[in-house]
Amino acid sequence: MGFTDTLADRFDVAARGSDVRTEVIAGITTFLAMSYIIVVNPFILAEAIEIPGYEFFEVVQMIAIATVLSSAAATLVMAFYANRPFGLAPGMGLNAFFAFSVVLGLGIPWQTALAAVFAEGVLFMLLTAVGARKYVIQLFPEPVKRAVGAGIGLFLLFIGLQELQVVVPDEATLVTLGGVFGNPWAILGVFGLVLTFSLWARGVTGSVVLGILATSIVGWGLTLGGVFERGVVTPESLPSAQYDITPLAGAFLDGLADIEPFTFVLVVFTFFFVDFFDTAGTLIGVSQYGDFLDEDGDLPEMEKPLMADAVGTTVGAMLGTSTVTTYIESSTGVEEGGRTGLTALVVALGFLASLVLIPVVAAIPGYASFIALVVVGVMMLQGLTEVDWDDPAWAVSAGLTVTVMPFAYSIADGLAAGIVAYPIIKLAVGEPTDVSLGQYLLAALVAAYYVLQTSGVIL
Repeated sequence: MGFTDTLADRFDVAARGSDVRTEVIAGITTFLAMSYIIVVNPFILAEAIEIPGYEFFEVVQMIAIATVLSSAAATLVMAFYANRPFGLAPGMGLNAFFAFSVVLGLGIPWQTALAAVFAEGVLFMLLTAVGARKYVIQLFPEPVKRAVGAGIGLFLLFIGLQELQVVVPDEATLVTLGGVFGNPWAILGVFGLVLTFSLWARGVTGSVVLGILATSIVGWGLTLGGVFERGVVTPESLPSAQYDITPLAGAFLDGLADIEPFTFVLVVFTFFFVDFFDTAGTLIGVSQYGDFLDEDGDLPEMEKPLMADAVGTTVGAMLGTSTVTTYIESSTGVEEGGRTGLTALVVALGFLASLVLIPVVAAIPGYASFIALVVVGVMMLQGLTEVDWDDPAWAVSAGLTVTVMPFAYSIADGLAAGIVAYPIIKLAVGEPTDVSLGQYLLAALVAAYYVLQTSGVIL
């Protein structure tokens, strides 16, 4: 029996109507579609993670390695334990919440934020192991679950436009459109957006990573051609290759010693909520492409891919990165015919092979990497179509969830607004029995937290 036959037998390829060649192509396709995270995640987290004695781009390389290793670990679990063709990596939105809301916004040390991610991963594993998924799903209002993806999309979109300097601060209106055409950084960012959106609209595989690379090449080309001085649209200096991540790995242990209970619980809760429903929604959505769902619309043995997500999150926190989740880009590989864990195995190997390119990450200009936030943010707005805007409770709860996230610069605040609003509107329209006891209790706890926080009782 040859190696190909061994792989086919190990992943039951033939039984699922596929073949090894198709699975390999599907895996390469998925990896190309989601590989932008190797560049984007480090730039987002490095905004908040400062390590004494190390420069910004050295930290970027450390986080890139943590991103690659956690993605590979989670996807290998998906391959060999769940035998599903899904790729996993640190989630967009959750990395922004980690950096901009938790660390920079709340002033929580990044080590403690990693401890919260670790706690969320362990909680996710425990709930998945005991089969408590359905009870967790019932605890949250449906409009909040449907709107959270779009809210995160707007949050990413807002952050991305600011990082590209397309949107800038304004004393009168808080924010306004920047002077794009007088700013080389913004000009190149807009160029990258136009290119990336055009590639995506044409269905080009890996459009985001291609847009990032093309924009970076243009920026470096203009610099080397003498149009701009070094440091204007490119990094001023590049560090040597940084493969030592010991200052980052294990830092969550230090964070466990510096916890403010109430705030820590809220952060863990937010990480868990977004991770759980993002993963569950992605699994169901991608599974529709591959006809994996049963007659009830459920994914058989869904606990297995959920466990891969939980393991990846836990490993990622230990290595030094934010929450790992299943990627919607997995649908590109499924559309290519990927049906088994062999597709996921190829994705994991793609991540591991990318370790040799870690030094290149430091050469990517910031405007190129933040293109992904705007593009992914726009893609996530599709979730708004799932909201029943004719129902007052849905409209208010979902509307607040979506809008408070970018306006308050916090995913947690958006979730809180939606969770508290739902039972209030249901009571107002005379439908109190539509809200479960658990949803009432959750809303009361969330409201109590914010009352105590604003009154200064807790941080």
